[in-house]
Amino acid sequence: MKILILGSGGREYSIARAISKEKEGHELFFMPGNGATNSLGTNVDIKDYNELAKFAKNNGIDLTIVGPEAPLVDGVVDIFKEHGLTIFGPSKKAAQLEGSKVYMKNFLAKYNIPTARYIETASIEDAFRFADTLSAPIVVKADGLCGGKGVIIAQNHNEAKVAISEMLSGKSFGDAGKKVIVEEFLDGYELSMFAVCDGDDYILLPAAQDHKRLKDNDEGPNTGGMGAYAPTPLVNEELYQKVKDRIIRPTLDGMKKEGAPFEGVLFIGIMVVNGEPITLEFNVRFGDPECEILMPLMVSSVSDMFYKAATNRLGEIKVEFSKQYAVGVVMASSNYPYSSSTPAEIIVDNVHHEDIEKYTHISYAGVSMVDGVLYADGGRVLICVGLGDTIKEARDRAYLRCGQVHFAGKKLRTDIAYQAL
Repeated sequence: MKILILGSGGREYSIARAISKEKEGHELFFMPGNGATNSLGTNVDIKDYNELAKFAKNNGIDLTIVGPEAPLVDGVVDIFKEHGLTIFGPSKKAAQLEGSKVYMKNFLAKYNIPTARYIETASIEDAFRFADTLSAPIVVKADGLCGGKGVIIAQNHNEAKVAISEMLSGKSFGDAGKKVIVEEFLDGYELSMFAVCDGDDYILLPAAQDHKRLKDNDEGPNTGGMGAYAPTPLVNEELYQKVKDRIIRPTLDGMKKEGAPFEGVLFIGIMVVNGEPITLEFNVRFGDPECEILMPLMVSSVSDMFYKAATNRLGEIKVEFSKQYAVGVVMASSNYPYSSSTPAEIIVDNVHHEDIEKYTHISYAGVSMVDGVLYADGGRVLICVGLGDTIKEARDRAYLRCGQVHFAGKKLRTDIAYQAL
């Protein structure tokens, strides 16, 4: 197949890397891609979705896979379908599950899907009043897209009120914060679960755990994610079944009733409280960096899974996963997540160790290529992924690979997967 992947991060690189290993010899295109994706395919620069759809049609693209949330919320899937193209991802209407936290919370309430107590409002008085009924910590969320940073966990009532005020005034997140959600804080452990959906059917992937905080011991500010591992031993068959019965199935049935059948990746942020799964949030695409550790665990065809999901035929396939574990460690630039960083040359040592050669790899994200030299451009630069028969073995290999990557100001956590170990 000819496959077009939208996005420029490690998530898109890892999807492409998995597809490029398939024996069929697919031809890959990226919009816009990054400085390393051109080693896997062809980068194109066409920002207008109608023009991009024409490019896809003229070049015989068989399947388009959308990585990030913004094009989905903007309706890229609807545009491609109008052009008669096969595309993996939810419609603009279905993408509201991530595009609007208010829509999502009201959807959960309507279809009796377990979630935290909350209020959604544009009124500062109502938000303050509801916050006063909760015990600290208190969660405050901006309604719209904030690049994964629109959630504040306030440690006391005063902090919560400052967060509410700054969001509703537009100071924190502009228009994305013009409506807020204030909700109770759930005390448990967090999981990331991903269901690949075709509107009717779904395939649930192994559960992962992400590490959001910048520093070891979960300290420092929230980031887009500093590392992840899968599958997590914190999930058993009973918990998977509860998630399927109480969250995924009612969501797919509910979205059909709403006239917006859900196709694409449903990312469920779950808090497990006393053995019960509670829905924290939905996203409508793969998490990053979770995608980078799930892709190498797939034994069956990645491209076939996406294609069958995009053509409402998931029931025809069986998706298989390896029995191994994967651990991914993000290497970020010096000023992340506070501000941009000066580009720095990336030097990767030659690998002489057979284990490292066989069981680790790098997925590139925030990088550019200038005159054949790879540069760290800022943000999350790359992720070193290790595979192993135990989480410890996978983690040790991932960190060995990290030791072979050098650029000025590199920043990483040293405790990824500590919850499981």
